[in-house]
Formats: sequence, C-alpha cells, structure tokens
Amino acid sequence: MRKTGFIWNEKFAWFELGNYGGIIPAQAYHMQPDQHVYDPQVVRRFRNLVDVSGLLDKLVDLPFAAATTEDIGRVHTAAHIDSVVALSAHPTGGDSEDNAPIPFGAFEIASLAAGGAIAAVDAVMAGEVDNVYALLRPAGHHARPDRSMGFCIFSNAAIAGRHLLDVRGAGRIAFVDWDVHHGNGTQAALYDEPRALTISLHQERLYPVDDGFIEQIGDGAATGTNLNIPLPAGSGSEAYCEAYDRIVIPALRAFRPDIIIVPSGFDAGAMDPMGRMMVHSDGYRQLTQKLMAIADEICGGRLAFLHEGGYSRWTVPYFGLAVIEELSGISTEVVDPHLDYHKLVAGQDVLPHQRAAIEAAAVNLDRVPVHS
Repeated sequence: MRKTGFIWNEKFAWFELGNYGGIIPAQAYHMQPDQHVYDPQVVRRFRNLVDVSGLLDKLVDLPFAAATTEDIGRVHTAAHIDSVVALSAHPTGGDSEDNAPIPFGAFEIASLAAGGAIAAVDAVMAGEVDNVYALLRPAGHHARPDRSMGFCIFSNAAIAGRHLLDVRGAGRIAFVDWDVHHGNGTQAALYDEPRALTISLHQERLYPVDDGFIEQIGDGAATGTNLNIPLPAGSGSEAYCEAYDRIVIPALRAFRPDIIIVPSGFDAGAMDPMGRMMVHSDGYRQLTQKLMAIADEICGGRLAFLHEGGYSRWTVPYFGLAVIEELSGISTEVVDPHLDYHKLVAGQDVLPHQRAAIEAAAVNLDRVPVHS
C-alpha cells in the first residue's frame, strides 16, 4: 500500500457549459439542444464510484486553494487572464473561440483547478503523500499561454510545473500526457524550457489537427525535451503499452526528472465519443504500473495525476478507479462490467501500421538530454 492523495471540490462539477449539440451551439445550427459533450456528470460519477467502492476513505484528502494571478501568470499572459475574468463575470458567460466557451463564474473554478494541480505536486514533492490523483475540472492541457482552447481555460499541468521549477526549486520535471488529444498547451508553455520533458501520446491529427507532430522536439536549449507520439486511430491497450516500453520509459530513464506529472485524460478509452482508440481499464492499469515502476527507479516514486478529458459517463469512472487502485495498492470489489467485451474487440493486438508509427516516433529518443 502507498499513501495516495486525492483532490476534489464539488465546484469542479459546477463548471457547466449548458445546452449544445455535442460541441455545436444548438439553436444556431437548428440542432435540438442537448448536453455539451464536456458533461460535468463524468467527473462526479468518477468521484462517486471511488466513494462507493470504499476506496475514497483510504485516500488522503488534500487541502488546496485557488491559484493566484501570480501562479497563473507564470504560464499565461495578463491579457488572457483579464479576458477570462471579464467573460466569466458576464451573466451569460462568453466564448473565447477555439472550442472554449467560458461560462459565468468560470474564472473562480478554473483558478481552483489550477490551485488543485499546484497542491497535488507540492504534496508529492514534500513527501506528504507518495502519489496523488487530482480530479480537476475544467481541464487544462489545450490552454495556450495566450488563449483558452478545447474546453481548457488555464493550463493546469503547466502551471503546476512552473510552480515546481520557479518557486520550489525542482531540478527537472516530466509530463506524460495520455489524453487522446495532443497536449498542445503544455507543449507551448514549456517548449523552450530545458528543465521540462513533455511527452504526449495522442491520436494522430485528431485535435488540434495542426499540432502534435514528431518533428516538434523543443527549441533552443530545450531541443530534445518535447516528444510527440501520434498513434493511428484504432490503437488499443497493447499499442499504448508498446509505445511506453519503446519510447516513454527510456525517455524518462534518460531525463531522470524529480517528479512525473501525468495529464490524465481517459478519452483514449473504448466507447469515448471524442476519440477513436480502444484502451480498456486493464490497459490503464498496465500504463499506471509502468509509470509507477519507472518513478520508483528514478524519482522516489513521485507521481502526480492531473485529470484532463474523458467524455463517456459509463467508462471513465471505471478507468479512473483502476488507476487509483494501482496508485494506492488497494483493490476494491468493483468489477468493470465493460472489460471482458473490450478485450475481445478485434484489433487489441499491436498492428503493423501501429508499430510503424511507434518506431517513427522513436527516432527522437536519442535527442532526449541524458542526466545521471
């Protein structure tokens, strides 16, 4: 068993984007109004499954406060912060474009999510917990320094990383983003930062369609510290595991960060409406085990999972519970009812074109800075 922290605030589920047709403003396109695909019930159901499983009582409830403007400003421009403040103060909210509606009160909740990310990494670095899962909303990994994007307002993981580097004096940090969409905001915030290794596994040209390419390897003194692993649509758990074994684990071993931060979106899961991948709950268990093993080897087991996307109300809670069971070493009696079916779906083995994509991304491994 390990001491695993957990971060949650009910207000995260109050980040409500209203009536849409998925991601389309409903009335404007003659679409019957429906729930926005970024449904707050996903995170609430995740949290509640951890509760009814009996696991929540065995986790460390970590206190946290909203991030300050100074915290957020280590990543985002003053103009962007001011825009979020103004839009979220309007009774009907506003739209920053780039698929990032900003509802009334969003600044408060987005600042709280960024503060949760900071508290999560602080607790791990201070040894208060061995690892942590921060169940945050709104997500953050698409938010660029100068604008919101893709349901993300502030770049939670990048803000937490900058806090570690610039306030807490961390020597090196690493990010392993397994969300099905490219972690373009985290990449943009740290592209020229040699103390940060950013790795993103994502479905190729899904979102954003013009980012997340193998050729993006960092800039200047940070050349080699950005790795993109774009995987073909239809990749399953075995392809993800092979990508970890072939690229992610060797890169982490070379870079030797003080902590590994995981922007944790579950939209690479089978049945997710926003991706076309086939990872199942046992796949997420395996990936978590791999990260725990390399963290034990290189950085004292320090791992911080910061929640990102994932849009299936039926599967995300089981994926999340599987990860937290692995992090804590505590098994519950909950069984994922979808798992057997997902394992039997054709294509779970690594296919030749998937292996070719992994090998193509592995070309940049030799450029990762090596630390002893």
